[in-house]
This record gives sequence, C-alpha cells and structure tokens, in this order.
Amino acid sequence: MARPALAIDERVGKDGQRELRLSGDWTLTALPAPVAALQATLREHAARRPVWDLTDVARLDSAGAVLLWQAWGRRWPEALTATAEQRAILERAAALPPSAEFSRGRGTRAQQRLDWLSWPLIVVGTLLFKAVRNLREVVTLIGQLVLDLGYLFAHPRDIPWREFSATLYKSGALALPVTALVGFLIGIVLSYLSSLQLKTFGADIYIVNLLGISIIRELGPVIVAVLVAGRSGSAMTAQIGVMRVTEEIDALATMGISRTLRLVLPKVLALAVTMPLLVVWCAAAGIIGGMVSANVEMGLAYGFFIDTLPRVVPVANVWIGIGKGFLFGFLIALIACHFGLKVRPNTESLSARTTSSVVTAITVVIIVDAIFAVLTRGVGMPV
Repeated sequence: MARPALAIDERVGKDGQRELRLSGDWTLTALPAPVAALQATLREHAARRPVWDLTDVARLDSAGAVLLWQAWGRRWPEALTATAEQRAILERAAALPPSAEFSRGRGTRAQQRLDWLSWPLIVVGTLLFKAVRNLREVVTLIGQLVLDLGYLFAHPRDIPWREFSATLYKSGALALPVTALVGFLIGIVLSYLSSLQLKTFGADIYIVNLLGISIIRELGPVIVAVLVAGRSGSAMTAQIGVMRVTEEIDALATMGISRTLRLVLPKVLALAVTMPLLVVWCAAAGIIGGMVSANVEMGLAYGFFIDTLPRVVPVANVWIGIGKGFLFGFLIALIACHFGLKVRPNTESLSARTTSSVVTAITVVIIVDAIFAVLTRGVGMPV
C-alpha cells in the first residue's frame, strides 16, 4: 500500500481565522526534489499567521521538521496543534544551528558569492581544528607513556617483554626481505639514471658520492619509514581498532590493566628500536644495488667503489640516518596507536582510522625529514 503524499489544505473558519492543515508523509523521501517551491509556499502561508494543524501528518522526520521550522522564521507559530511526538521532533529541529539549509542555491547572488569565497576558509579551518585536536591528543598520549616508563622503572617485573619482543619480530625481522628488495632496486634505479647524466660530463667517479649521500642520508630512512607506515603502522592501528570493536580494551580497563602500558608502550619502543636497524639494512642493500649497476653501466670496479665510499661519505651521514630512523619509528608507532585508540565500535570507523593512520604517518615523516634536512644541512657534507 502506497503511503500518502504530503498535502497542504488551507481553510477559513467562521470567525475568519485561517487554518492550515498538513497531511501525508513529511519525510525526506516524500519531499519534492526541488524543495525551494515547497519552502516558498510554506512561507506564504506562514505570513498569514494561520493555525497550524499537524494532527493528520502520518510521518514526520527531521527533514520535514527543519523545513517547517525554517518556514516559520525559526520561531514557534502563534497557534499550533501537534502531537507530543511531533513537538519533540520540532524541538530537535529548533535546536539546530541557524546555518542549516536545504538548498545551497538559496540567497542573493552576493550571498552565493560570499559562500564561494568562504568555503575554502571553512575547509581549512576545519582541517586546522582537527589537526590541533589530534596534536593535543598525541601530546597527552606521550605524557601517559612517560608516566608508564616511570612506573616500569619502579616496577621492572611489570615490563611487557612478550609484547615488546612480538612487535620487534613482526615489525623488524619480518620486514627485512621487503626492505632489502626495495632498497636494492632503488639503488639500481638511482645509479642507472645518474650514470646517464654523469657520463655526459665525464664525472663517472662521482657516482659513489651521489649514491652514498642520497641513500644513507635521505632515501634509506624515508623509504623504510614509508614501508613501515604502510606495513606495520596499519597493522598496529587495525589490531588496536579490532580490540576496540570487540571491547577487549574495555575488558582490560575492567581488570585494572593500563591499555597504554600493555598495548601502546611496547609498540612504540619496539618500533623505535627496529627502525634504525632497518634503515642501516635498507641503505646497505641500496649501496650494493647501486654498486652493481655502476659496475654494469660504467665499468666501475667494486674495489674502487668500496674503497672510495668511506672517504667521500662522512660517518656523520650514517648517524643522521640512524637518528631519523629512531624518530620516524617513534612517530609512526605513536600515530598508529593514537588512531587505533580512536576507533569506534564499528567496521567503517576501523577502515577509516587505518587509512588516516597511514596517510598521517607518511605526511609527518616527510615533514620531519624536511625539518631534519634544514637543521643538518651543514653536518656530514664533504668539504
């Protein structure tokens, strides 16, 4: 059976008082597609100040309530006949902010132009407020981790060695093959493309300088950070998020077990320890790949490459790469755990937070790497 369409019936009583009786379904699915005409009709009726009768309305939802509230000029009419349920829905519509509109095309051209000029500011402001809120929550999480470290120093028996070693194995040992493969291929590609240019100027021997500085100082840490953020960071967010969905974190709280001590701290410390080792591993694979490519493309002897590399690449670059690895690992694990704890108990939130975790971690890594490049521009560069 089809539901009744919305209808407006205006009557004039014996005393000359206008009565506006609404009927049918005043819901989002029943409203006409261009709602502007219906809004104009309701405003015309509201200007005559009739008695509004909603008792014949079969269904009323938030969309219909907002439509009526706007037609009334955002104030209650002088005479209204409605059920208690309808009044409750209308009260919720009245509590909405005044900016709620049905049509973005309403208003004068000046207002529309103002909307087009203001929406970028609104988008940027919204993103800025979200970033500030996430930053505040991350700082709070860091403070909690510091308190947990203080507790573990006082109670060394409570150190979660099993969680720490598990993260060390999953994020470190299992990541060795893929980081070595990617580093090796990056070294080959970089050496091959650089050799084409260096041959033109007869500067073949400078391939050692180029590969050593770029891979050890920059590419190694960044490549490992991106791989770990996509591989281990997403896994950490998903693991904690699933525990949120299945209410395991609430169970830990019920048993008096700190979620940060058991879930967050082991992951952050393990990844901070693992990342510098992965950076050295990836950089070594990249140097080997570049050395092989330089030998094939330019005939550069392996012995010459190995002998020249320590002389043209100061050891400070190795420490810079290791320092970047430590900081990147700390940040990636911290961001992953932060977004994991923000997962709501539904699968849609789990997927959204996991995506946000990976994107945010990679963005933060690139920003921090740029800051590192500026602060250490005069360190480790050959004279």
